[in-house]
Amino acid sequence: MITRRLLPSLALLLSGCAGAHTDYPSLAKRPIESAPMAEAPPPPSPVASDPALRTEIDRLSAQAQAGAATFDKAYEVADKAVRAADGSAVSSDAWVAAQTSISALESARNDSVSALASLDTLYVERSNAIADGKASGGIDDIDAVRASVLALVDGQNDRLDALKARLPQP
Repeated sequence: MITRRLLPSLALLLSGCAGAHTDYPSLAKRPIESAPMAEAPPPPSPVASDPALRTEIDRLSAQAQAGAATFDKAYEVADKAVRAADGSAVSSDAWVAAQTSISALESARNDSVSALASLDTLYVERSNAIADGKASGGIDDIDAVRASVLALVDGQNDRLDALKARLPQP
């Protein structure tokens, strides 16, 4: 009984394969597939550096280095004051002197932080000028100096946070 039902179904399935369909695309190679491959364009030639940009980058780098030297001198003073305030109570004379030296240390890093902010601004302005077609190149130079100044400022932040952690907080 099952074979009686299966035979008509099988006949219908096989009849679907019998006809030739001509509306399918050919699997033969198309002309575009045998076209010659284009060669990769040569790498862009290096862009001549902008002397005004290089001067500005060098000025900001020197400003950051001067800020680092000032920070290092102020750090020695602040470290001594924090060591002297070790174990003293909040609002004692030694604690207040240590807090004052930490405030001076935070001010001493202004040149480095300011140089980093100026490099960030210079990077954005240069990127916009390149996108608008008004300038070319210079982004890599700015980014290299910016990365070194960022590392410098991060180091200053870490040292400052370590000093603050050694003092009792109110």
